[in-house]
Amino acid sequence: MISHEVVRFLIAGGSATAINWLTRIPLSLVLPFEAALLAAYGLSMVASFWLYRAFVFRATSRGSLRGQVGLFLAVNAVGAGVVLAASTAMLDGLTHLLPDLRLSVAEALAHGVGIAVGAVANYLGHRLITFASGSQSAPQVTRSGRPAKTGGRSPRTISTIRIGSQSRT
Repeated sequence: MISHEVVRFLIAGGSATAINWLTRIPLSLVLPFEAALLAAYGLSMVASFWLYRAFVFRATSRGSLRGQVGLFLAVNAVGAGVVLAASTAMLDGLTHLLPDLRLSVAEALAHGVGIAVGAVANYLGHRLITFASGSQSAPQVTRSGRPAKTGGRSPRTISTIRIGSQSRT
């Protein structure tokens, strides 16, 4: 059975994908395919961050907005590379295998395949990095290496280096 999170990701991602795919079409009228693809990807990133943070990864979206934006941009930079590579490879294949296929149709199909491949990379990246439940703060430990009792407060993180039988902080 598919988890509720995956279903929410598919709905939110589908919405961002629609923005991506539909904005690329008019952008392709004034920009080369690759530039239009990256510009549309950038526009859809704004919507996808908000949707993922508010709708998909709700329980783990309590961390620093600044930190999550940085991680989101890093994951999406990789995702954009995946979409660009898959889309251009697919476009190249389609234009060679089906030379009579209209370029606009080949671009739309290639972009769709690129988005699908990129969706897998983005889900994994956002689940494991951007909105990971452990990415908000590292477990806090005392000087002895035991978990810290925080009493609802954020304790100061203490790093311990063990050398032989001695500890140094």
